[in-house]
Amino acid sequence: MLSGVGLFVVLLLAGVVALYAGAELLVAGAGRLALGIGLRAATVGVTVIAFATTAPELFVSVIGALEVSTDIGLGAILGSNVANIGLVLGISALIKPLSVGETVMRRHVPFMVLAAILLVVVGANGEINRLEGAVFLLVLAAFTAYLLYYTNADPAPELDDPGAGDGIAVKDVALVLAGLVALVLGSRWLVSGGTGLLSALGFSDLFIGLTVLALGTSLPELAASVVGAVRGQTEFAIGNVVGSNIYNVLAVLGIVAVITPIDIAPSTIRFELPVLVAFTILLVGMMGYGRRLTRLDGAGLVAGYVAFVYFLLP
Repeated sequence: MLSGVGLFVVLLLAGVVALYAGAELLVAGAGRLALGIGLRAATVGVTVIAFATTAPELFVSVIGALEVSTDIGLGAILGSNVANIGLVLGISALIKPLSVGETVMRRHVPFMVLAAILLVVVGANGEINRLEGAVFLLVLAAFTAYLLYYTNADPAPELDDPGAGDGIAVKDVALVLAGLVALVLGSRWLVSGGTGLLSALGFSDLFIGLTVLALGTSLPELAASVVGAVRGQTEFAIGNVVGSNIYNVLAVLGIVAVITPIDIAPSTIRFELPVLVAFTILLVGMMGYGRRLTRLDGAGLVAGYVAFVYFLLP
């Protein structure tokens, strides 16, 4: 029987596979459900799909915070948001330059910047308490209401899939439920395997969250955005990451903080939080210039992410 490091490796790999499969099922089911009730495809990318691909971070952060420490949850979110920008969008732009739509820049990007700055401001005292977690959730509610308002004001969507828009299908509900089950199992395996393996090697909980868990939970965003880039749906690839980064901070950290206050180490305030803001501002600058992310931009983002991980090494 497996034991020790071998068991941790198996759990880690099984967790990554289960998270990936669960997110794929959830994205497929949730996306068709949303289109079935008449949401625009672009809105689906920034809301339903982004929230679905954020589900691994939610499960990993909550389970990690309750069973290990809040450093796991915080590290997973910070690392995932940086990975979404540096790795996910970087690789997607290397595959195919990404066009940035006016809707994403005007309606969604400001909330991504707001979420990053709000996290830094709230966390400056070394803690995100329950009240501040509730504030995150209120801002999330305002963001959702804002999107729904413009969704209702926009013309009805034109669907490429003739099967979409026909209402709620049992198959799509089953996909969502199966995805959630896989996410729960995958989250537990990833947390157990990742923390056990790196703890045995002497790494801290925060480092574990920022690296292994963050990369594992960013797989759905990477898969969704790369597929979008390959298929030429570049605005979807960007919208997915922008929406995911908003939900990671406002929804995931908001929920975790309401359950249990999150302690933030001084080193995190000095390094990881400023890095997140820097990556966010850099991305906005790249998107604002020419309304696209070029392959050169993609190479710069990937290089920045590699540097980030390098400086995390003890």
